[in-house]
Amino acid sequence: MAKLIDAEAPAERRLPIDGYEAIAAGGLETFPFESPGTALTVDISTDEFTAVCPWSGLPDFGTVTIRYLPKAKVLELKSLKLYFLSYRSVGIYQEHAVTRMLDDLVKVVEPQWMEIVLDYKVRGGLHTVCKVRWPQ
Repeated sequence: MAKLIDAEAPAERRLPIDGYEAIAAGGLETFPFESPGTALTVDISTDEFTAVCPWSGLPDFGTVTIRYLPKAKVLELKSLKLYFLSYRSVGIYQEHAVTRMLDDLVKVVEPQWMEIVLDYKVRGGLHTVCKVRWPQ
């Protein structure tokens, strides 16, 4: 359910923010990796990631880079695109977005290892890059 930022502001100035339940992890899909045991690293990147700051309601834009070594499954890309789109109006801190992605993707792909880098655009003069890896 969406919550509103600044409940005291006039209705036309309120920004709707969705909770974590809007993140569509259940739609992530995989297909079988035909060369198990092969040291094939998969790199996926997009500069179209967006979510909103849960404090201000302002949008955060960033580049997501996923690197992983498949074990038995490969991540299906259309489902990944839809997963990223589900973050569009979710109020989530930058550091929490990247760890949520890692948790969701590791659960579905079950890789040998995975790392995700979320490089946010500069906002308010600050540049943030968040990196996580599994296993740690």
